[in-house]
Amino acid sequence: MCGILAVLGCADWSQAKRARVLACSRRLKHRGPDWSGLYQCEGNFLAQQRLAIVSPLSGDQPLYNEDQTVIVVANGEIYNHKKIRKQFASKHTFSTGSDCEVIIPLYEEYGENFVDMLDGVFAFVLYDTRTKTYMAARDAIGVNPLYIGKGSDGAVWISSEMKALNEDCVKFEIFPPGHLYSSAAGGLRRWYNPHWFAEKVPATPYQPLVLREAFEKAVIKRLMTDVPFGVLLSGGLDSSIVASVTKRHLIETEAAEKFGTELHSFVVGLEDSPDLKAAREVADYLGTIHHEFHFTVQDGIDAIEEVIYHDETYDVTTIRASTPMFLMARKIKALGVKMVLSGEGSDELLGGYLYFHFAPNKEEFHKETCRKVKALHQYDCLRANKATSAWGLEVRVPFLDKEFINVAMSMDPEWKLYNPDLGRIEKWAMRKAFDDEEQPYLPKHILYRQKEQFSDGVGYNWIDGLKAFTEQQVSDEMMQNAAKVYPYNTPINKEAYYYRMIFERLFPQESARESVPWGPSIACSTPAAIEWVEQWKASNDPSGRLIASHNSASANGHAHAHGNGNGVVVANGTNGAAANGTANGKMEE
Repeated sequence: MCGILAVLGCADWSQAKRARVLACSRRLKHRGPDWSGLYQCEGNFLAQQRLAIVSPLSGDQPLYNEDQTVIVVANGEIYNHKKIRKQFASKHTFSTGSDCEVIIPLYEEYGENFVDMLDGVFAFVLYDTRTKTYMAARDAIGVNPLYIGKGSDGAVWISSEMKALNEDCVKFEIFPPGHLYSSAAGGLRRWYNPHWFAEKVPATPYQPLVLREAFEKAVIKRLMTDVPFGVLLSGGLDSSIVASVTKRHLIETEAAEKFGTELHSFVVGLEDSPDLKAAREVADYLGTIHHEFHFTVQDGIDAIEEVIYHDETYDVTTIRASTPMFLMARKIKALGVKMVLSGEGSDELLGGYLYFHFAPNKEEFHKETCRKVKALHQYDCLRANKATSAWGLEVRVPFLDKEFINVAMSMDPEWKLYNPDLGRIEKWAMRKAFDDEEQPYLPKHILYRQKEQFSDGVGYNWIDGLKAFTEQQVSDEMMQNAAKVYPYNTPINKEAYYYRMIFERLFPQESARESVPWGPSIACSTPAAIEWVEQWKASNDPSGRLIASHNSASANGHAHAHGNGNGVVVANGTNGAAANGTANGKMEE
């Protein structure tokens, strides 16, 4: 992942302004530690901090057309860039090996109507000196972060992260996924208009081989890399399938020619937690070079302020899930790995969260999956991207491949429904698609392992430790005055209050606090799904263990409160987070 910053239409063209833009851009250096660049044309500035994954020796940005009249800064992976290069081989002279350079000939050929031709994830800004116009766009689901704001002089600021523009904009907001901004047209418009956005229930029959093939293609295209890579492996269904498909097809890729066919896998968590054990078992089965990282509650507590700074959120479950991923990313980068594949998105597309068991019918089930996918950019995509980009590590998410999304969301949701009478647990459609008797992808007991909520799969002490710590940091009197201190999105427990204090100190602007979603949740549901079960309405605990269908719920005997109830966070592909309750402050491999 790279970091981009564009400031467009400034009244001030001075060296002092250029220096200010450079200073703001440097706040994104963690995203792109390999190189930096800045283009200026009068009061228009395009800056980039580069993480070199594809063509590390020749892909520095900004990128230009032949006569340098079109300029682009981008944070993206364009998986069909070679096909596009061939299309324009006779029309355009490419000057770098960057996959993002294809944005330029597409724009010159089609104007602003080319974004849907890009197969990948991206956030980019393009400036045309001939017309003195610019455009910006963000990928379909919002895998790559982007913000947009306005300065006091009317200049438009566009940045990969809030921290590069919050001090210089009078107002800013999240740049919506699947949209482009056009200065010529004077605003935002949606470029991504899939059939499922209308939330009409699809009727396409379940075709397991079609689902499997679409996912395998999604994984294979994400093996486009010129640097060492690996997979995040929690031992759950999603990360295990990602690892299995990667291992199976790695030998066919150019990456294997450069780095060999050995696959590295990574997990983080509490010693003896379920995820660590399951990941070890899957790694042994697949034959990966497996790296297991441990951390303590104190390690996590010490990292929380950094996590909030990088994640730019005060959402409780996001912070909980991001912290171990943040710690693990540093360890992975220290091993010389710059890119990993992960399993985010499966639960949203396929209804994998345990609360989906209580969907009253397939219509409500499908609508909830639509709502979940539309909100991914505020939760799991934000977590996976920012927690790893903090250390210059790129995460790729094959479940959020545009074509795989089309296949998964076109399926009659009847096949996604939890139905124990038919032997169908959550994500049965995905499990069945990869249940190959002749050439098994995974052992049966892993393939059909029940979904675990974040704190359950990785151990309980991490969540309990956070709650105990924040209980000591926030007094009862502070909570009584919470609504006066924080009238907007008022924290409703001490953990939420503690995170909010840190966030407000780092990002005190009104626009910053308004960028964080808020609302009731149960087991990662949207607020709308709480209507499915009457007793959920009175709960302040989004833990998956409150869901009666979980086979350990009754045996456990207690539930762990998950903060403010915002809910859309799961450690899918984050490979676990847990702690042993000690306070030695050390990580170990």
